[in-house]
Amino acid sequence: MCKLSHPYRSLPASGAHPIYLFMFIETETTPNPSSLKFLPGRSVMVAGTREFASPEAAEASPLAEAIFDTGEVVNVFFGSDFVTVTAGPGADWGALKSQVVTILLDHFVSEAPLFAGGSADGISVPAEEIEMAVEDRAEDAEIIASINELLETRVRPAVAGDGGDIAYRGFSEGVVYLTLQGACAGCPSSTATLKQGIESLLTHYIPEVNEVRAA
Repeated sequence: MCKLSHPYRSLPASGAHPIYLFMFIETETTPNPSSLKFLPGRSVMVAGTREFASPEAAEASPLAEAIFDTGEVVNVFFGSDFVTVTAGPGADWGALKSQVVTILLDHFVSEAPLFAGGSADGISVPAEEIEMAVEDRAEDAEIIASINELLETRVRPAVAGDGGDIAYRGFSEGVVYLTLQGACAGCPSSTATLKQGIESLLTHYIPEVNEVRAA
């Protein structure tokens, strides 16, 4: 998997509210050249992750909606302590980056709720349910438990480092179905991540797994 590089700190322009001086947004590149990972130095999602792939989906979160309102964003992803933003084709990251930093500063300094109908203390609407690609069978329960344990302990931390996440979508006849999210979803190396990285790991530790496919 690709490693992140070149982190830097960003502060608002002169004249910003004094409280901004006590907070900075760290930004990291991701393996996806269209995505940047923003780290506010505090918790974003108390549990789980949440992806917004359209302005309509972003209506569930005032923060995601504000980022989409820049007009150049096609995906927003909330991780445990980061926000990954994916820009559309032709977007000018030089200008967009400053806009996103300002939006994030406004949100976290004001301690606004992350989700509509939520509160500032971490209570939020639940993550959207992931539609399964295939229906799991009861007789595969032990295999599926092993798959999810490896995904949770070995895979998810690595893809989170790259600004994304991975969702389990089912297991059938030796095939594991997964969906990459956030920066990992449109990354040029996503196929390699699935086939050379995750597939190699799962087939090594779980004999019943023969293949991993994107779903």
